[in-house]
Amino acid sequence: MKIDQSPRLKKDSKLIHAFTTRNGGSSKAPYNSLNLAFHVGDNIDSVLQNHKILASRLNYKKETLVHMKQIHSSTVHIVEKQDDFSNPPTCDALITNKTNIPLMVMVADCSPLLFYDESKRVIAVAHAGREGAFQNIAKNVVDSFVKDFGSDAKGIVVTIGATIGVCCYEVGHEIGQVAQELDLGFAMDQRGDSLFLDLTKILKSQLLTSGIKEQNIEISKECSCCKESKYFSYRSSKETGRFAGVIMMLD
Repeated sequence: MKIDQSPRLKKDSKLIHAFTTRNGGSSKAPYNSLNLAFHVGDNIDSVLQNHKILASRLNYKKETLVHMKQIHSSTVHIVEKQDDFSNPPTCDALITNKTNIPLMVMVADCSPLLFYDESKRVIAVAHAGREGAFQNIAKNVVDSFVKDFGSDAKGIVVTIGATIGVCCYEVGHEIGQVAQELDLGFAMDQRGDSLFLDLTKILKSQLLTSGIKEQNIEISKECSCCKESKYFSYRSSKETGRFAGVIMMLD
């Protein structure tokens, strides 16, 4: 089972994290093979087995994992006692200062974000597709770090995993108009009559505006759509699975 890791986060011995790929699991096509989502039509037993495989690989207890019912919102949820593998909250970002509680974000072209404040010992994950980026979920996560946990934004490290790139993310002109109205026109690339959206350019700008230092932002150069053999991509195949970003603090 292959995982991707942040060079920056990998240095912290008190932190476990990973971005999964689509390989190394038990699901059959078109969800082959490490699909981690229950809502896409895959066999439930296969998904459960995939979660067991990942939990074993990263050395956490599957039952303690908190994932989300993602709804393309800007809602940030502070992890509570009742949140666990069987009771995922409805939101698009999770944040906690609890140890031994792995947080998961699932994607298939949207951006998976992992956040870490080493000083205050707080972690977060976020799911940012076009709607999440347009609604500035990144700012909401940073605001929660600062307001709810006393973090200094300058000390937060953010890593963004594989995302559909501007190379592949063609959008309609009505989306381009919305982007202009939100002052996000800088992230639009026009080629002839076609428009392409750069999600990670928006997210980086929003993170910088929220006080994150540029040197504390890592962005994967891989496009999930171009590399559909490595990652699940909704743009490439609408009937597909989800890969994930996971982060957990150790005692």
